[in-house]
Amino acid sequence: MSVCADHLPPEEPIIRCRGITVGFGDKLVLEDLDLDVRRGEILGFVGGSGTGKSVLMRTILGLNPKRAGRVEVFGHDLDTVEPAMRTGIERCWGVLFQHGALFSSLTVRQNVQVPMREHMDLSERMMDDLARLKLAMVGLPPDAADKFPSELSGGMIKRASLARALALDPAIVFLDEPTSGLDPIGAGDFDDLIAKLRDTLGLTVFMVTHDLDSLATVCDRIAVLGNRRVLIDGTLDDMLAFDHPWVKAYFRGTRARGIAARGH
Repeated sequence: MSVCADHLPPEEPIIRCRGITVGFGDKLVLEDLDLDVRRGEILGFVGGSGTGKSVLMRTILGLNPKRAGRVEVFGHDLDTVEPAMRTGIERCWGVLFQHGALFSSLTVRQNVQVPMREHMDLSERMMDDLARLKLAMVGLPPDAADKFPSELSGGMIKRASLARALALDPAIVFLDEPTSGLDPIGAGDFDDLIAKLRDTLGLTVFMVTHDLDSLATVCDRIAVLGNRRVLIDGTLDDMLAFDHPWVKAYFRGTRARGIAARGH
């Protein structure tokens, strides 16, 4: 049975972080952090600049070493699971890094095919067909497939990167600041795309973001990082009612006009 065919009971978190501690040199970035990500939700992970939002995402993915704690995905401890199972779990997630991280020397089609070449044994024709399917899924026109990243707009780069993240039909998608650098219309369109893909594909989405509109419109739940751990997680209403200086400034500040109205 595929690891991605999650066997956990519906109430069990699909990702469970416990006691996560991460540091660089003498500086602790995360300390004794706990966080659950539930099946089928879009979780918005927010915090001040430099608080460690992307660090946690990269730690879950195994790209940053931990000093303490454990990460469980599909009920499996990633530190103790057999290597073959670990590889299977990694095939079940896709990642969109903050600036797209497309390979500049490859076309969009070739970029989308990178995970396929690494994990699957498919013919060139099959990979071409799958790449075209993924690009259509994220709303890119057919002629985008043979363009290079340098020929794309910022919004198209985000969509191409998302197509690559979806290449292996993941159960979980990690998004690192997916709307950064986009104008408000482009950001709104991208939020709509994420929500549509979650609903049609049954994805679980872990979204690192600072975009208040994304938090208010597409996130089912929000977790706030501060003081090296999760200060609060819950709905937008929970954020608005939480008595913490940074949380109040963020969700009720001058840049948050209209957010309070959406929360009620």
